[in-house]
Amino acid sequence: MIVRKSDRVLVQGITGKQGTFWTEQMQAYGTTVVGGVNPKKAGQSHCGVPIFATAKEAMANGGFDVSVMFIPPAAARAAAIDAIEAGAKTVVCLTEHIPSHDVMEMHAAAAEHGTRIIGPNTAGIVTPGEGFVGIMPAFNPRVFQPGRVGVISRSGSLGTLVCLNLVRGGHGQSAFLGIGGDPMIGTTTKDALAALIDDPGTDAIALVGEIGGSMEEEAAELVAKTDKPVVSFIAGRASPPGKKMGHAGAIVTGDRGSYASKHGALERAGAVVVDVPGDLPAALDALMAEAAKRSGAQRLAD
Repeated sequence: MIVRKSDRVLVQGITGKQGTFWTEQMQAYGTTVVGGVNPKKAGQSHCGVPIFATAKEAMANGGFDVSVMFIPPAAARAAAIDAIEAGAKTVVCLTEHIPSHDVMEMHAAAAEHGTRIIGPNTAGIVTPGEGFVGIMPAFNPRVFQPGRVGVISRSGSLGTLVCLNLVRGGHGQSAFLGIGGDPMIGTTTKDALAALIDDPGTDAIALVGEIGGSMEEEAAELVAKTDKPVVSFIAGRASPPGKKMGHAGAIVTGDRGSYASKHGALERAGAVVVDVPGDLPAALDALMAEAAKRSGAQRLAD
């Protein structure tokens, strides 16, 4: 789930305006882009890499690990299943407004073939200093710096704001995981949290959630079990009940999924939940200092 420089990336939809721009940005940052897909331009090259008719053809000619989709909604299901059946380890699906039935078919195919889907409607994933996949401003040093704080966000814009605040507060990131804002996403907050807990390069975690669904409540189960400090910001605190906001996933039904429910679950598990993103660095400093103090006391006791 955490992108590494060694990961070989295939760009589905590489020849479009957005595919071209972001492929060039990924390459300039260090991401290992090995090819692209466009059935009408197979055999040509673009952005210095070969174009294949399908992901299966790309896999047969050098292979890839991660596919990123710059594909319109109506064609997203076929493109994702092509990459999944080709053997992609990870599919980063940037596309939003994919029909729900198509998303269900994508997730079923991924489960059958052991592929992780990040998204739909994700802004991508970033490992500062190594590479990024998607449309996040990894190349902006005011936003992303190599460090040891893992960041999880459903929103690309909120994730960018949080990373900016972390860098201003003196914290670089070990990884940014944008899991996507749609109701049916392939990688949950709990999945992303587990990956960062297991990552030896991550010392602390910033979890950016939003009202709707129950992913933050489910992730709280892992927060309670980890020694790594976790700070969180939940968007939608002042939203009126029943109102649909922002992402399609931000719909509250009943009490579960509300701001109060998420805030309470995370704090009971030991996370610190702040009211505004600008407060995250200070909360993180306090938690990390407390963790270091506990660790020192434990060493003395041993």
